[in-house]
Amino acid sequence: MKKYILALDSGTTSNRAILFDHSGRKVNTSQREFEQIFPKPGWVEHNPEEIWSTQKFVVRDVLEKQGVTAADIAAIGITNQRETTLVWDKETGKPVYNAIVWQDRRTAGYCDQLKKEGIDRLIKEKTGLIIDAYFSGSKIKWILDNIPGAREKAEKGKLAFGTVDTWLIWRLTHGKIHVTDVTNASRTMLFNIHNLIWDKELLEIFDIPASMLPEPKQSSELYGNTVKEHFGGEIPISAIAGDQQAALFGQMCVEPGMVKNTYGTGCFVMMNTGNEAISSKYNLLSTIAWQINGEVTYALEGSIFVGGAVVQWLRDQLHIIKSSSEIEKLAGSVRDNGGVYFVPAFVGLGAPHWDQYATGMIIGISRGTSDAHIARAGLESIALQSMDVINTMAKDSGVDLSELRVDGGAAVNNLLMQIQANVINKKVIRPVITETTALGAAYLAGLAVGFWNGIEEIKHQWTEDKVFEPEAKSAGINEMIENWNKALERSKKWYK
Repeated sequence: MKKYILALDSGTTSNRAILFDHSGRKVNTSQREFEQIFPKPGWVEHNPEEIWSTQKFVVRDVLEKQGVTAADIAAIGITNQRETTLVWDKETGKPVYNAIVWQDRRTAGYCDQLKKEGIDRLIKEKTGLIIDAYFSGSKIKWILDNIPGAREKAEKGKLAFGTVDTWLIWRLTHGKIHVTDVTNASRTMLFNIHNLIWDKELLEIFDIPASMLPEPKQSSELYGNTVKEHFGGEIPISAIAGDQQAALFGQMCVEPGMVKNTYGTGCFVMMNTGNEAISSKYNLLSTIAWQINGEVTYALEGSIFVGGAVVQWLRDQLHIIKSSSEIEKLAGSVRDNGGVYFVPAFVGLGAPHWDQYATGMIIGISRGTSDAHIARAGLESIALQSMDVINTMAKDSGVDLSELRVDGGAAVNNLLMQIQANVINKKVIRPVITETTALGAAYLAGLAVGFWNGIEEIKHQWTEDKVFEPEAKSAGINEMIENWNKALERSKKWYK
């Protein structure tokens, strides 16, 4: 039996390759950051060639560090930043423009126009999404409308669209395979999540030729093999899942009503809703969690655009910390936030507010305000944004959640996790393996090739590391939530 599953985790700021063994243990990893490009305020781009080159580098690096070859790898699973949009020439494989990142807001005005035309109800019914610049559809249209010659080439069937998973598989297979999975397809505003096909009516609304689109596949099945020259041998590619869906699976939230929150660049709260796509009344998203063995599992999701990126901003822009790990000590050096509230609406507000024109804001500053108060307010903003989504999810689903499973880079911060437990008044559980996004992709890949026998086998591998019980609700918590809501209202609709 082959020894490892290789997970490719293509994130918003870096690419990683992680080797997992049969026990679900991470045995080695390699990571490389890539450039964040900001051509204009509200615009966020990546270089597609750098996405590919860094991903290829970390795969080779992790194989070399572990002293293994392609022959030791049972399969590759891919998980990726969702909604990020790439368009390339099918003949040359060259991108026609930079990747437009999920955070990018350049199409907000076009999305407003669609809402005025009353198309939002149709999109919600078919896709489970709300109209927002976050999703891929309006980004594809922008490229076709703004890059010279792009629309003409697309109409001749010469251009390909893909989210990052599709782009990586295209490059891994030398352009032989143009596929995505249903989780990534469900984030485009072009995919009908009920009949699992690209929707002709939506393609007409966005004026996107169907010939550009990848073939939608299950989240766990064999798509093909990497070409030999990349890693010295062919490796089966057998899983694709958007990063949040992969994290839900990696957390083993496989029963309806189970909820996880991933604390990455953004925060993403997701609830398994079983075989039912719940239509949200409170601005959450209905989305596909995964499709395995022909069965579709759905989820409710609340997307928070800026989560762990708050810490990056305090490090890189304000320079009040030198490394992200310092935030916990600095924020913990004060008893409370000193009246300071931080709304990190750097690219607008996501769920449940969906305000494309909100702005980032720090309020409540006085002569006594220190860097520690701002650091603490930054951590609290991550927990409070998550609280808004979790409370909304309980209303939407009718499920009173008993626990919150957490993962992602910022989940290692004990102070943040305790604040989270306090503001939602529920226990927060952090597993031993917080790399649940990559682990979920590995599990999905391993299931497809028989590396694991089934979900029951891998459920036993999930173990908790630490449980954060909510401290007794105090006036301080209630006051914090009240002031947070006041601050939120002041940040909304700042831009015209």
